[in-house]
Amino acid sequence: MTRFAPDFDHLARGWRGPVFAALVVLVAALPGLIRLPPLDRDESRFAQATAQMLETGDFVKIRYQDAPRDKKPVGIHWLQALSVALTSHVEARAIQPYRLPSLLGAMIAAAACAWGAAAALGARGGAIAGSLLGASTLLSSEAFIAKTDAVLAATVVVSLAALFRLYLHGRRGDPLPRGLKLIFWVAQGVSLLIKGPIGPMVAALCLLTLWAMDRDLRWAKKLGWIWGLVVVALIVGPWAWAITVATDGHFWGAAVGGDLAPKLKGGHEGHAAPFGLHAALSPILFFPSAALLPLAVTTLWSRRDEPIVRFAAAWMIPSWLVFEIAPTKLIHYPLPMYGALAWLAAAGLSRPVGRRARLFGYGLAALSSLVFSLLAVLGAVRLGQGADLALGVLTAGLCIGVALYAADGLSRSAEAPGRGDVPLTAALACGVVVHMILTGALAPDFSAIWPSRQAAKMVARAGLDPRSGRAPGPVAVAGFAEPSLVFQLGTSTILGDAQDAVDAVAEGRAALVEGRETRAFAADLKQSGLAARAVDQIKGYNYSSGKPVTLTLWRATETPP
Repeated sequence: MTRFAPDFDHLARGWRGPVFAALVVLVAALPGLIRLPPLDRDESRFAQATAQMLETGDFVKIRYQDAPRDKKPVGIHWLQALSVALTSHVEARAIQPYRLPSLLGAMIAAAACAWGAAAALGARGGAIAGSLLGASTLLSSEAFIAKTDAVLAATVVVSLAALFRLYLHGRRGDPLPRGLKLIFWVAQGVSLLIKGPIGPMVAALCLLTLWAMDRDLRWAKKLGWIWGLVVVALIVGPWAWAITVATDGHFWGAAVGGDLAPKLKGGHEGHAAPFGLHAALSPILFFPSAALLPLAVTTLWSRRDEPIVRFAAAWMIPSWLVFEIAPTKLIHYPLPMYGALAWLAAAGLSRPVGRRARLFGYGLAALSSLVFSLLAVLGAVRLGQGADLALGVLTAGLCIGVALYAADGLSRSAEAPGRGDVPLTAALACGVVVHMILTGALAPDFSAIWPSRQAAKMVARAGLDPRSGRAPGPVAVAGFAEPSLVFQLGTSTILGDAQDAVDAVAEGRAALVEGRETRAFAADLKQSGLAARAVDQIKGYNYSSGKPVTLTLWRATETPP
């Protein structure tokens, strides 16, 4: 035990701490990034819109098939397009290149978390904070999903880490380094280009809360507001002007009136949830570090006069409340605040852990470990095959290890800071392996929950994929409209009804008909005087709609000589 702490201090020194935190994300997320098929629905919509940019050469307007997708700014699509151009090509329709910006964003978020915390907690404390964020289920999962949230987390954590370092300089009465101010403003500009007002909202609420607590924001007046806002305008302005011209201003009306406003008014797209959902889910989303959540809360109150605790509170609490109050809730919304949570947990470990924090920590460690154990074992039993059950049992064993190691670490940390380093590190390692197995081994093998992947393989197996050049296109799909199928079969894929499937048969194209559309398809086929034969069939489960899926592949019956 005594030999571990110096080794860890050496590992965390200088640039090594942020790099170590980034590597935690890389190890946890890479298996899922490589092996999971395109996800419904947001990931496939983002990837498909990026693919169409590459196909058309239009990098201003965002479209999903023929419809404008005026919801989020263009930043993530540019990053994905660059990734595809550098590592693949759009015709391949491989999802992995579209996910690389998210992986890089998550790694930057963890590294920035370590860098910011190190200013107050030292290299060791910073590395702990970055590792806690990097290993968390929420960040390491968003790291392999091709959408905005991991990159948004990177911009927010970078900007708030820089702001915290500026805050420390201001409290000491030192001049504010221009480099830190530039990092803050650039990160804010990029966050606007990624997901609109979320990044600036978090920063603004943090500054207002600091003003309410300190009654002194003289340091903030020296952030370089004039040139900083010019930097932001230079980042966002060119595309904002271009999209305004290209859509006659319709983009802004749709983004604000059709996407943002409904989320603030009610449960947009069926995602309504009560106040407190995000807090209730935090033990699962902060796994394998759920045991440290009570410690973070007690630190928040008992050490509120310390700069890092004060700043973390200003960063986390007001923005978290905004997402709790908003009627529309998705579990990834509070991700930009998980960096502050990691700071509080790491700060708590710098002192002996109190009895209450330990007892509640034991309970949360057991609860979160039980959830992931059940997820692995029940998933393997119901959806797996072959060695999946063995992997499920192994995962459950690792989850038990997370709980036991976390409890041991809290108990040792009650005696002195650093005494729990070894078991807490073991708990993090077990949790990372759990994530790797779930997302890289078990979930990809659960074929039933990936009907789009099965359907795309079925079309290719039958020689009816129009992208091969050996069959006419596009494929028509009746009764199943998931974006993941469009991404895998191509932009021109027709998501329609039974008549669209009949038209495809009449033109010698492939038709995929979901079971609920079979009668209508047969009736329309008969009325058209056409004959078709079923080539193949797959069965599965649509996790987005919660319904079973049966997709039958049809083609025209050849007329005998």
